[in-house]
Amino acid sequence: MKLIIITTVNQSYLQVKAGFNETLFKELSPPFPPVKLLRFDGSTKGDLVTLELNFIFFKQKWTSEIVADLTDENEFYFIDKGIQLPFFLKKWTHKHRILKDGERSIIRDEIDYEAPFGLLTWLLYPALFLQFTYRKPIYKKIFS
Repeated sequence: MKLIIITTVNQSYLQVKAGFNETLFKELSPPFPPVKLLRFDGSTKGDLVTLELNFIFFKQKWTSEIVADLTDENEFYFIDKGIQLPFFLKKWTHKHRILKDGERSIIRDEIDYEAPFGLLTWLLYPALFLQFTYRKPIYKKIFS
């Protein structure tokens, strides 16, 4: 299943690129489930990010590897691919794109995910949509 969330911010794409760091990652964490950042190497190919999701009665680890990154005159992107996923995901790929838009930037979260079975893939869509829509005002505030 594919999910795309688009946010326009008032900084250049290179300024936004510089702000994609551990501090931003922590700011973007939703209220539920609470997320503990266990490891953050960065957003360059080969880097790892490990989270612990706290579902009150149990915890799940999520590790993603940055499998690609690129900066050119029009955009910056990096792709994280889930290598250790929580039980409700079978596949996860997230392309974080920051596109030049004059003096502004467009942040595009392009997510491709799959649950262990088809119905759950569809049921996850609203939750994931809300989780990533939650980021929009945070992006706008930080990159104003």
